[in-house]
Amino acid sequence: MDEISENSTKIDRIDRRILAVLQTDGRITNTDLAAKINLSPTATAERFKRLLRDGYILRFSAELDPVKLGLGLLVFVEVKLDRTTPDVFEAFGRAVARAPEVLECHMVAGGFDYLVKARVADMAAYRRLLSDVVLSLPGVRETHTYAVMEDIKDTHVLPIAP
Repeated sequence: MDEISENSTKIDRIDRRILAVLQTDGRITNTDLAAKINLSPTATAERFKRLLRDGYILRFSAELDPVKLGLGLLVFVEVKLDRTTPDVFEAFGRAVARAPEVLECHMVAGGFDYLVKARVADMAAYRRLLSDVVLSLPGVRETHTYAVMEDIKDTHVLPIAP
């Protein structure tokens, strides 16, 4: 059994309710959280600390409006490498990690090697990102870009079974 499966058996229905509430309201007070899950504030605080300590809660952050911050264009880029060797994978990963415009980068199975999600101001900014960052990444042979026209669903909330 892998680590994730082992950890997921250690939490109960109440822990799952705590996690579900925190995903949608990370600033909720312990008192309000306790009221929502019908548990005492002390017991809720203990469970919260354990969930944090055990790595179920990775971090807390504020979700910002990209349009108000001048980052209105969301793009997805398929990246195909010229060769798939451990050194190229490692160099590519290090380079992507240094690019602040890149929000996510995933190695995928299929017709290309990586799927990159990036936010920029506009198409001109994307063109600069493509030429200055993406195409200069180690091992990049080919890219295909998909500019997002409309967000249909955009969430960070995981489906937590009760």
